[in-house]
Amino acid sequence: MKYFTWSFIVTAVCLALSAWWGFEHGGMSAAFTALGVAAILAVMEVSLSFDNAVVNASVLKGWDEFWIKLFLGVGIIIAVFGMRLVFPLVIVAVAADLGTVEVWNLALTDPKAFSTHLTNHHAEVAAFGGMFLLLVFLNFMLDDEKETHWLGNFEAKIGALGKVSSIAVMIAIAALLFSMTYVEEAQKMVVLIAGMWGILVYVGVDMLSSMLEKSESEAGAVGDAVKKGGIGGFLYLEVLDASFSFDGVIGAFAITSDVVIIMLGLAIGAMFVRSMTVFLVRKGTLDEYVYLEHGAHYAIGILAVIMLASMKWHVPELITGGVGVAFILASLWSSLQYKKKHAALESGA
Repeated sequence: MKYFTWSFIVTAVCLALSAWWGFEHGGMSAAFTALGVAAILAVMEVSLSFDNAVVNASVLKGWDEFWIKLFLGVGIIIAVFGMRLVFPLVIVAVAADLGTVEVWNLALTDPKAFSTHLTNHHAEVAAFGGMFLLLVFLNFMLDDEKETHWLGNFEAKIGALGKVSSIAVMIAIAALLFSMTYVEEAQKMVVLIAGMWGILVYVGVDMLSSMLEKSESEAGAVGDAVKKGGIGGFLYLEVLDASFSFDGVIGAFAITSDVVIIMLGLAIGAMFVRSMTVFLVRKGTLDEYVYLEHGAHYAIGILAVIMLASMKWHVPELITGGVGVAFILASLWSSLQYKKKHAALESGA
């Protein structure tokens, strides 16, 4: 439980603030409503982002304490205030050609107009996030050096395709072009640009990581410290967090248009995701349950497809979160079966 102490503290504070916010704007009944909505948003965020915690842990497990604490400290500030509050404000500010202060006032005084501006630009957000997450999935699958395969020979054959240079980027661009056939003509250019930015950001972060790794091999002990964390890895995880949060932030406006309640509810979820990440790293869960990382990446791949499909069709958050949880549970069950099988072989030997 010690890994979740701060999450419970933040939960208590955020729920208290949401109740106070509701009371200030509508009395006791509004306070209970705000409290319930914040709790629902928190649960939704956790269900949507459990696979995010697993992938975060798979990256963090090789880092040293400094970079882990930096990601969990500075990273949570970026995740809560940057992605859950500032990001929606920036989208509306750019879309409506308004100043940030004007948009903040709009969010507080006319939340319905604010949410309308935000949802009207869902396609661009989905294209950016969908492309980044798709590349995360593809680069995990198309790894010819990966030795552990959840789906056996099928995964091994898919992984062998990774020998072809830039195949992941080629597939991602093809998926983007295909998804644009479902977008209205007036939106096609902005969606294409947003999707290409998603690809460029992924490739840029990957390039930065590669450059740092190269310098690490030449820098001795200093480089070794960077290798177990580093700016490249930190940026990768922050953009990954952002891509995951896009769906949650947009989906939250289907539940309520109050930006303050959305921020408080999603902040609770974000804290629990961070706590789950720490728990998985400290307990060595990914080493113990060998297919858990596979399940998380399959969930990411499905989420990427759902985000691209959401440019045309509305996909309920229950389905989005449910699919991710299903893959995690399936990979957990497979991992347990793997442990039993190998334990039996070892005892028989």
